[in-house]
Amino acid sequence: MTPNWLERTELLIKTEGVAQLQKSHVLVVGLGGVGSYAAEFLARAGVGALTIVDGDVVDATNCNRQLIALTSTVAMPKVAVMQQRILDINPHINLTAIQQFIAPNDVAALLARSHYDYIIEAIDSLKPKLTLIETAYRKKIKIISSMGAGGKINPTLVQITDISKTTECKLAKYTRKRLKKAGISKGIKVVFSPEPPDKSSLKHTNSTLYKKSYYGTISYIPALFGLHAAAEVVQHLLKKAKNEHS
Repeated sequence: MTPNWLERTELLIKTEGVAQLQKSHVLVVGLGGVGSYAAEFLARAGVGALTIVDGDVVDATNCNRQLIALTSTVAMPKVAVMQQRILDINPHINLTAIQQFIAPNDVAALLARSHYDYIIEAIDSLKPKLTLIETAYRKKIKIISSMGAGGKINPTLVQITDISKTTECKLAKYTRKRLKKAGISKGIKVVFSPEPPDKSSLKHTNSTLYKKSYYGTISYIPALFGLHAAAEVVQHLLKKAKNEHS
C-alpha cells in the first residue's frame, strides 16, 4: 500500500512505479552542493533504501550552495545532518549513513557492502572520484557522475550526457583522460554544463588532499546538477519497472 505522503507521486508514476522505487537502493557519495540535493530528491521520490557517504563537516562557506548548510548546522557532520533530514521526510526509509572520506582504497569495500541499483557520484576529490567511476563500471553497477558545477551560472545549459561528449569542463577533461588510460572511453553518464567557466573565479588551495583548486559557485547550479542526477536515477528505475511489467 502506498503511504499517504506519496499520494501525488503515485498519481504520476502509478502504483507499480512507487513499488519499484520503494524496493530500490541508491548510493550517494558526496553530500556537498550536488549530492545533498540529489539525496533529498531521491528520498522525496520514495526510494526505499539509501546509503549516503561523506566524511566532511558543514562549513560556513557551504551556506551559499549546500542544502544541509545552515548557521545552525555549521561544524556538524554532513552525513548526520542529511540523515536527520531524510528520516524527517520518510521515517521508514532504509537509510545507511557512513561518515567517511572515501579514499581510492576504500571504494571496493564500499561497493561490497550492499547491492546498489544506482550510484550517484558527487565527490570533489579526483582520485576517489575516478576510482569509484572505474570500479562501478567494471562491476557493471549503474553510475552517474557529477562534473564541475563551479564557475558556471547559466542553468539552461546543464545536461546529462556521456563522458565522451563533454566539453568546456576541466574536471570532465581530466576524467576523460584518466578513464581512457584505464581503457574506458565511453559508457559513463555524467551531469555537466558546456558553459565555459569563469576563470577569474578560480582559487588555488594549499590542500594536501586530492583537491588543489576550486571555482566560485552560485546557489542554484550545484542544486541543478543534483536534480539532474536524481532525475536520471528515478527515470531509470521507473523504466526498469515498466519493462518488468510489459
